[in-house]
Amino acid sequence: MFTYGDYRESADYVREATGGFEPETLLVLGSGLGFLGDTVEDPKYVLYRDIPHFRDSTAPGHAGRFVAGKLRGKNVLVMQGRLHIYEGYTAEEAAYPVRTARLLGAESMVVTNACGGVNMSYRVGELVILKDFIKFAHINPLFGPNLIEFGPRFCDMSYTFDRGYRHLLKQIGKEHGLNLREGVYFYMTGPQYETPAEIRAVRVLGGDVVGMSTVPECIAANHAGMRILGISLVTNMAAGVVDAPLTEQEVLDEAEKARGYFSRLVLDFTERAALKNGG
Repeated sequence: MFTYGDYRESADYVREATGGFEPETLLVLGSGLGFLGDTVEDPKYVLYRDIPHFRDSTAPGHAGRFVAGKLRGKNVLVMQGRLHIYEGYTAEEAAYPVRTARLLGAESMVVTNACGGVNMSYRVGELVILKDFIKFAHINPLFGPNLIEFGPRFCDMSYTFDRGYRHLLKQIGKEHGLNLREGVYFYMTGPQYETPAEIRAVRVLGGDVVGMSTVPECIAANHAGMRILGISLVTNMAAGVVDAPLTEQEVLDEAEKARGYFSRLVLDFTERAALKNGG
């Protein structure tokens, strides 16, 4: 378990490595979506493995670094790659970058992921605005002593995904002619893909998409009082929806196909959103 001093040490390292950079928002990029980090203006790079107390990203399509700079005039800290439970990390380790970004000044988080479509009306390539999540896995970044400097012992999760952010993204999607869905993310630890029987259960329980990330970061960000926007890219239909095996490559291929419209959507949101709390 980490102390508040550990987080401070990590934040101080990143601050010094980026010349005192103060982000307005943290942008978390999922599998195959790291290309957005390449559009950052005047970028400064910090490898996760160089930051005290950090863990390194080992998942395919994850560069494992922070990119600090500007997107559409806003100061952003971009995670090109994230950390997952299936890499052998605890939930606290997976969410560690979020708390570090909070200490650097980030008051909001845009979290993205590649996911499997569970809702039978969804199609590969569609974007889903997250309105809630379901987590039955017995992992949590808040396990252990509470760090009151970040938030309360028992934090409310009723409004995890910011309603104003969701409404704005819907508007931007309409302007771009995109059919943005709005749904519930069901968290599974992985690394194996789900079985068809598990996906049938997820559907009954109310999940629209399924994935192996996002939730630890959202719990930590919500605990720390950050405003959150979640976006899922449906890169494949989940097991049993179509009669075909699931592969890692199809996730990366579909993410590459989404590069154009995904980037435009996030960039426009970043430009038009009030990223600071109360902003």
